[in-house]
Amino acid sequence: MKKKIVLALGGNALGEGLAEQMQAVKTTARAIVDLIEHGHQVVVTHGNGPQVGMINQAFEAAAKTEAHTPLLPMSVCVALSQGYIGYDLQNALREELLDRHIDKPVATLITQVIVDGNDPAFKNPTKPIGSFFSAAEARLLVQNGYNMKEDAGRGYRRVVASPQPVDIVEKETVRAMMAAGQVVITVGGGGIPVIREGHHLKGASAVIDKDWASAKLAEMIDADMLIILTAVEKVAINFGKPNQQWLEKLSVADAQRFIAEEHFAKGSMLPKVEAAVVFAESKPGRQALITVLNKAQLGIEGKTGTVISL
Repeated sequence: MKKKIVLALGGNALGEGLAEQMQAVKTTARAIVDLIEHGHQVVVTHGNGPQVGMINQAFEAAAKTEAHTPLLPMSVCVALSQGYIGYDLQNALREELLDRHIDKPVATLITQVIVDGNDPAFKNPTKPIGSFFSAAEARLLVQNGYNMKEDAGRGYRRVVASPQPVDIVEKETVRAMMAAGQVVITVGGGGIPVIREGHHLKGASAVIDKDWASAKLAEMIDADMLIILTAVEKVAINFGKPNQQWLEKLSVADAQRFIAEEHFAKGSMLPKVEAAVVFAESKPGRQALITVLNKAQLGIEGKTGTVISL
């Protein structure tokens, strides 16, 4: 059965640096085009952890030179990462599609995601970004409005909030591109975090979890399936222990119970399962699949991966 799919790429789909990324997207493109060749309509989202870190560190290094280049706001860093990741990814997808004689346009959409300025995450920013600073440098940055925290005796780092996504600004554009039969790359790095102030969209000092943003997008474009790609083929409880158990099918209720029992690591599997649950419970018939990239089609067929549904 052909499905409308939001495919959330994991970090391993993009590599660490520029050279790795250019190679990684070729393998990633083949797997995505496999899904398109099976007749599925695919919208692609992706993370940006190493890339946005690299952008931050470059401008931090420039700020310490005689040029005194100003540090970039997180919203601008995310926008830059969306552009250059999208550039590599859309070209790899275009080439793979043409190699298979599939005439389908591919485009990257610079995407803004609304967050709530009153989200509790802004009161206690915890997400470390960029390189380390001395105490004197940190004091100056605090005076300039940045949040700084000491990091295990290694110095001070900027920290930003990680609020929940509320709305996708360009959702109508995504829908229009899909209706025209195009492959859309969107919500890169969780989307550019913005706060709505009347008609103005103000960039926020934040990063949005890409799986949560992908779930919000999937809900808003009425996708049939959200596929969250990771480094393991299936989700497990008691991971790494003698009584480890791989999970093939999960009800929303069971997934919520396992979350409450703290089976999933906060920095890795937990946000993926939480985002999958949010999408699966948003409408009857919707499914979330967590698996590895090269087995996504087998997961759609119910042959592997972890499927979460009502």
